[in-house]
Amino acid sequence: MGVFSFIKDAGEKIFGRDKKEAEKPTEKTENTREKAERENARAASKLETTLRDLKLQVENLNIKIEDDIATITGKAEDQSTKEKVMLVVGNSEGIAKVDDRMTVDKTEPEAKFHTVERGDTLSKIAKEHYGDAMKYPVIFEANKPMLKDPDKIYPGQVLRVPHLEKK
Repeated sequence: MGVFSFIKDAGEKIFGRDKKEAEKPTEKTENTREKAERENARAASKLETTLRDLKLQVENLNIKIEDDIATITGKAEDQSTKEKVMLVVGNSEGIAKVDDRMTVDKTEPEAKFHTVERGDTLSKIAKEHYGDAMKYPVIFEANKPMLKDPDKIYPGQVLRVPHLEKK
């Protein structure tokens, strides 16, 4: 558990155009606060639907968004599912931090996280983390179903780099 940082302006759009307008420095009235709360609730609901569609099951899943911080609670089946949920939420435009308050049924080693930079490929990331570029399918598989194609990653995206058992 903890707070994980993401690049706020990278990722899938979950907020309407009003999110950027609401963030402009203006005096917040009750009306704009209520509007921001509604927008955050809609975005959280959209994320929960996305997670169900991706078949990432979390018992009693609850996502609360306040400003650019998403707080996630619930019980994931395993560490992999928990990390994927955090990445789906964190890799959404408008989310800068994910406050992970989830628990897991089955503990396993935590994955490392890698923020994609311009020029990165899964092979390059595998070489950096595993010393072997040909292990890129391990990273690709660890990030399914969020990744559909190993050649489609983008700067600012955060990926799971799972722990490899030594043989």
